[in-house]
Amino acid sequence: MNRVMLIGRLTAKPELRYTGSNLPFARFSVAVNRTFNNAQGERQTDFINVIVWRKQAENVCNFLNKGSLVSVEGRLQTGSYDDKDGNKRYTMDVVADSVQFLESKSQSQSRTQNSEVTPYDYQEAPTVDVESDPFADFGDSVSIDENFLD
Repeated sequence: MNRVMLIGRLTAKPELRYTGSNLPFARFSVAVNRTFNNAQGERQTDFINVIVWRKQAENVCNFLNKGSLVSVEGRLQTGSYDDKDGNKRYTMDVVADSVQFLESKSQSQSRTQNSEVTPYDYQEAPTVDVESDPFADFGDSVSIDENFLD
């Protein structure tokens, strides 16, 4: 199964383009915060390339800007090409089946007017204490019949 789901902010305004057969598409990058901090206690961000096609590409370009919060669902696609020096380069993109706009236009505008918020900030996932036993309050032990595992 090849499924990808992302929530993040656009790093730039998407630009609408067309194939030779006049099929609309757009490429954009989504900044996605990792759910953990590095050794220095800082949150790291991954920048994921996305491509979207047809009417959805037109909507993305018409309604989204740099910093817009989106949810992307699609599939991972890899490719390769030879650069101008003859070196083989590899690519990886998410081909979007669905791009959901996660904030209204007024929320987006008020966020961009607030200088304290960067385009990549969004609500962080809650942290989980991995040292504690998540099943401590579960109660009695659980037994699994070995025949069930086959």
